[in-house]
Amino acid sequence: MVTLELRADCGRCAGLCCVAPAFARSADFAIDKPAGRPCPNLAEDFRCGIHERLPEKGFRGCVVFDCFGAGQQVTQVTFGGRDWRGAPGAAGQMFAVLPVMRQIHELLWYVSQALELPAARRLRPRLEAALEEATALAGGTPDELLALDVAEFRGKVNPLLVKASELARAGTRRADHRGANLMGRRMRGADLRGASLRGAVLIGADLRGADLRTADFTGADLRGADLRGADLTGALFLTESQVKAAVTDETTRR
Repeated sequence: MVTLELRADCGRCAGLCCVAPAFARSADFAIDKPAGRPCPNLAEDFRCGIHERLPEKGFRGCVVFDCFGAGQQVTQVTFGGRDWRGAPGAAGQMFAVLPVMRQIHELLWYVSQALELPAARRLRPRLEAALEEATALAGGTPDELLALDVAEFRGKVNPLLVKASELARAGTRRADHRGANLMGRRMRGADLRGASLRGAVLIGADLRGADLRTADFTGADLRGADLRGADLTGALFLTESQVKAAVTDETTRR
């Protein structure tokens, strides 16, 4: 089975995330940008001209975005190394394929993480089958990718990920905060070992010193959440982009 790269490699992409999506002026983006229009900070070499100064320039949303390697997959594999500047006739299709590929790569990342959980070893055959199917989907043609019902595929994979999480969190407190609105909530020092925080909104939450060992962070919104002194050891499905979105320091344990 082909193994796909699940970490962004901007040097092998064509700045797709700087062109394809729309930006709305907000705390995360300093400007309004319609879909399909290059960000004014995008350089000729497809690099960000303000990469080292994104937060101070008002582009925190760019800092926390993660394509899970979908950008280089679309550029180098799906479109065989072409880019939207050199092949303007294919640009619209490239931009449309990117969010589909990103969802596939995100699922691949989650499944890969689940396969590393010793407690979920009895699910390994099904997880490996899901990994193989997702990898095959990622290798499809532009037309095949655009015709794909990603929601349907996600519906097949999610129950496996939920079960893997339950097995990994067995024996802990396992508080259920799935989809909870915890925006700005004061949870300093809280015992959240093994909690399900899947899809929880934790924007600006005070989680300083909280015990978050083996907590499930699938899809949780951690923008501005204060994790200083928190213990994230063994946290499940916690992405680097989620960590970047939060407030951390040298006392944050992972």
